[in-house]
Amino acid sequence: MTAAQEKRSINQVGVIGLGKVGELVAGLLTDAGFKVSGYDATPHPGLRFETAELDVTDAHALQEALRGVDAVVSCLPYDRNIEVAEAAAAVGCHYFDLTEDVPTTQRVIELAGQTPGVAFVPQCGLAPGLIGIVGASLAKGFSEIRSIELKVGALPQNPTGLLGYAFNWSAEGVVNEYLNDCEVLRSGRRQMVPAMEEKERVVIGGIELEAALTSGGLGTMCQSYEGRVNRLDYKTLRYPGHFDQMHFLFDELGLRDCREEVGRILVKAKPPVNDDIVYLHAAVEGIKDGQPFRENHVRGYLPLEIDGRMWRAISWTTASSAVAVLELVAEGKLPQEGFVRQEDITLEDLHSTHAGRRFRDYGKISA
Repeated sequence: MTAAQEKRSINQVGVIGLGKVGELVAGLLTDAGFKVSGYDATPHPGLRFETAELDVTDAHALQEALRGVDAVVSCLPYDRNIEVAEAAAAVGCHYFDLTEDVPTTQRVIELAGQTPGVAFVPQCGLAPGLIGIVGASLAKGFSEIRSIELKVGALPQNPTGLLGYAFNWSAEGVVNEYLNDCEVLRSGRRQMVPAMEEKERVVIGGIELEAALTSGGLGTMCQSYEGRVNRLDYKTLRYPGHFDQMHFLFDELGLRDCREEVGRILVKAKPPVNDDIVYLHAAVEGIKDGQPFRENHVRGYLPLEIDGRMWRAISWTTASSAVAVLELVAEGKLPQEGFVRQEDITLEDLHSTHAGRRFRDYGKISA
């Protein structure tokens, strides 16, 4: 262990959920010098970190697993994160997750206020997560901010069919983002508005896309910027025509109340692909250096080889963002206690970490 590692407040990390993203989170943490224990409901032999089987519905077993770590990263489906957060609070270890689910984050915020000496850092994925870090970092350069527009799309590079999509991420999560109302700022005030509305045309590197409002992508930004920014919203990027098809599915066919069934149908129709791309588009408008100005941060992230294995763009970008934030807490560059907001993290600090430097080195303006 190096001298820098010895100074860390976090050395032993538990990763719960060893799916595609969870396995990579554990691997990147190992590369960054942390001692990692991976937990999953099924065995995962042959990995380069310790693993064990764990039933997260067993509260006693979950707490016992977390007693041996300084921090835990939950890479479980959104509806299992609260159990992990409550176990982390019970044993006093730092907590991180990837959730975009608003009720889950509200419970994590409650736990943060009740648990001294422990940092709770939810929403460490792409949206919420990286996109908020980028948007907030751009906004710091403005004396007055008129609007913050944030957009992310995880898409196939070579789309087919009317949907032009592939479910490389949780189908349940995507359906929730399409159907749950969205928090936005309008005229500087927080409002709830319907998802899949306010469609607009977006062109990135010559590729035409469309964007529409979806829920959860802003995390706590509306609360942070209320009264300071006239307009703030998050939109999901898709290929043109996608949202019309989703309106047909949910509204004309009357399937808004059949979320699980819709998720199964969509995954069967549009299964995952390896040739994906993650688009990230952040823009801030306002007054900078005394003049009206618009600043854009636009990137396209492609699949990447890590430790001799190719990882989908959605996997490595999500995992790298989470690990980079944990590194910053471990190094003392972020608070060691309480609720930590993604918008309080600077992009410069993120780029300085072992995992976060990939966003600096591998992002392209076009595919």
